[in-house]
Amino acid sequence: MQKWKAFLAPKLRRIAEFFGSQGITTAGNLIYGFLCVRLLPISGYAKFAVVFGFLGTLTVLMDIGFTKTLLPLVGERVNDCQLIADYVASLRQLAHWLYAAVAPLLIIVFPLAVHRQPWSWQTVAAMVSIILVAGWMARVSGIYGAVLIVRRDRPVWYRVQMISSLGTLFLLGVVWYVHWLNAFSCILINVAGIVFCGTAYYIRAQRLLGVKGNVSREKRKAIVHLTLPTIPNTIFYAFQGQIALFLITLFGGIGGIAAVGALSRLSRLFVLFSQMNPLLLEPYFASLPKARLKRNYLVAVALAGSFGAAVTILSRLFPGPFLWILGPQYAGFRFEAFLAISAASMGYINGVLWTVHSARKFVYWWNNLANMSLTLLVQAIFIWKTNLSSVDSVLLFNIAATGASLTVSLLCGYYGFTRGPRELVRASA
Repeated sequence: MQKWKAFLAPKLRRIAEFFGSQGITTAGNLIYGFLCVRLLPISGYAKFAVVFGFLGTLTVLMDIGFTKTLLPLVGERVNDCQLIADYVASLRQLAHWLYAAVAPLLIIVFPLAVHRQPWSWQTVAAMVSIILVAGWMARVSGIYGAVLIVRRDRPVWYRVQMISSLGTLFLLGVVWYVHWLNAFSCILINVAGIVFCGTAYYIRAQRLLGVKGNVSREKRKAIVHLTLPTIPNTIFYAFQGQIALFLITLFGGIGGIAAVGALSRLSRLFVLFSQMNPLLLEPYFASLPKARLKRNYLVAVALAGSFGAAVTILSRLFPGPFLWILGPQYAGFRFEAFLAISAASMGYINGVLWTVHSARKFVYWWNNLANMSLTLLVQAIFIWKTNLSSVDSVLLFNIAATGASLTVSLLCGYYGFTRGPRELVRASA
């Protein structure tokens, strides 16, 4: 009994801390997003959805998985502040290079993507500027927030997220009260939260490390080497994550953009559990003894699958509560809500698999190539056979693509258990 108590107590405390702190943060973010859906007119929410859709893609392209290497590369040397600082300096340099490459592409691609929409060039220019600033601060938050996770300073990490979430929600209430609520006020308040997180994590990380990091070619090489097999897949899914919104922006109108953006908000119901992946699931599986891996892996997959299936079934049988969250403007999208949640649940399960595979170094070239090939094949068939100007066809497109990715992830897990993890080259300290 004492043995089980000693085993479970620290894990239960960590889970309770996560649900207590991160639960408040996620609730604040959910309420903020759903209030924007309900309060903004369809034309205003279309702008909001497009800005944060492109921001999500830009954020991934500016990192392509580099930040996730900090934990496995540092390993058990979490008290070696110089080592961590050197890796952070190398990560920061890689982020600078990626930003210099991606930012000009955004300036060109964004106006082309929205050229069918009735927005002035001043509006489009403002949206591009906001995305560039928010994308940079999101990278700052990602890099320095990872330092807090590595140094096991989770309480501060949670607190910063909580302040940002509740602060933006408060500002939204103030703006609504004084009748200044519009698309750009909602966008800028959200960006203010991103800026706050980046600044707070930077300051805290500097205090935790207390030393200046030195850029190292060896450490850059170690970061790139560990990330390399996943880079094509990460770039691919930087666009895939927002593909439904991109397609409706290209082929549909303002109403379709707003509907897809609003229905995509329903995927946020999985956010709290998805955030457990890097904070709890990845560190746990990274340190798990091999003898206990298979059983815990099957339990994790079964729990994720059961949760995803339960939410999906509820959305089909009782779509009313889900649509009530979005407001009366979207009350007619009953079947579309089921489609959106189906894709989100599959994406959540896929995220759990990807996190565990990454933690155990089940990272191979073949699975990323298979992932992209199968997904592109499915998407090509949909583009050939389907009119992608309607909301339901775009959401079905999303389900098919997510299902293809989930299939490859399951095969990757089987391969990892039968063949073992990929061997890595580590940089010298």
